[in-house]
Amino acid sequence: MCPLVYNCAMPLRIVVAPQAFKQSIAARAAAIAIQNGVLSAVPVAEPVLLPGADGGDGTLAALIDTTRGRYFTAYVTGPLGETVSAQWGVMGDGQTAVIEMALASGLALIPDDRRDPRTATTYGTGQLMRAALDAGYTRIIVGLGGSATNDGGTGMASALGVRLLDASGDPLPPGGAALANLRAIDTSGLHPGIPHATIVGATDVTNPLCGDTGASAIFGPQKGATPEIVQELDGCLANLSRVIQSQLGLNVADIPGASAAGGLGAGLIAFANCELRSGIDMVCDALDFDANAANADLVITGEGRADRSTAFDKAPVGIARRSAALGVPTLLLAGSLGEGYDALYQHGIDAIIPIAEEPATLESSLRNGAELLERAAERAVRLYALGANR
Repeated sequence: MCPLVYNCAMPLRIVVAPQAFKQSIAARAAAIAIQNGVLSAVPVAEPVLLPGADGGDGTLAALIDTTRGRYFTAYVTGPLGETVSAQWGVMGDGQTAVIEMALASGLALIPDDRRDPRTATTYGTGQLMRAALDAGYTRIIVGLGGSATNDGGTGMASALGVRLLDASGDPLPPGGAALANLRAIDTSGLHPGIPHATIVGATDVTNPLCGDTGASAIFGPQKGATPEIVQELDGCLANLSRVIQSQLGLNVADIPGASAAGGLGAGLIAFANCELRSGIDMVCDALDFDANAANADLVITGEGRADRSTAFDKAPVGIARRSAALGVPTLLLAGSLGEGYDALYQHGIDAIIPIAEEPATLESSLRNGAELLERAAERAVRLYALGANR
């Protein structure tokens, strides 16, 4: 296919800032595929690659690779109780540990037919936090996103020494459904490093813990929750919130981002004195996004599925917010479109292009993610350059 003749006096400068496409292609590979599409359309273009993350998949790599940090590996309890190998890292400052909860408690660790947010646990995420604390790190960033869980962070808390008890004083079993029986919280065994540590939760959402826009209702279905299970789990998280407020004196129910990772945001606030921050802003700062985008003509971002949940400060919207402040338009390449995707036009996204070309199975689309992204990027840039040439 012939490249487009680009007639403008200045080279076309495009910032390429996708996040990972879940179960298909990592953020950097996605950025390279988009770059290839850009250059196929306009060979004289100047793409700048800034693969990102918003607290979910790819956050560890974005922060560790960008700062030239170090990786470590630990064997921890996976979301359904099996042993998994999970990476964590330390940023280039040598002082800040980074944990991506999805690597220990993530949806990608579970086959589709075994997804069960009623029993899935964040225990492995707590084990990674314990490993960082035991190694002497007192600043820990926890990336929240891509979870298989809906346990309000109680698994994480258990791994750090908190006891969640029923009316008989017995420990609760793992998972969100067990929280219906929560009556008491014993923090006397909490890891001694927690009071002296600064814990920052990098969130990819701004939703509250419960209700119609809470953890169970918005994110439960993708983890395998039926409408009945969504209602059950929402009640369980509401009970957790009540017990936390009555025994720990903290109201976590309405804090923006408390819903992150199945309520892990709320659990980190309650049990680890955590501060929640926008994950995409943290990553953009590390990537020096504003300086790179300031003189760009276009920003291209991407994610696997664009729907109403994207509006809650996930990577594409966070990137678009910063791009709009610089006067640069943002194009979103999406693996698929879901209900409410059109609301993203009210959140800084100027155009959305699905990468699918024809009816295909999910397996085929995931397998061919890089090729589909490259061709979609070429189509998008051809359209953009056509308008720029006028």
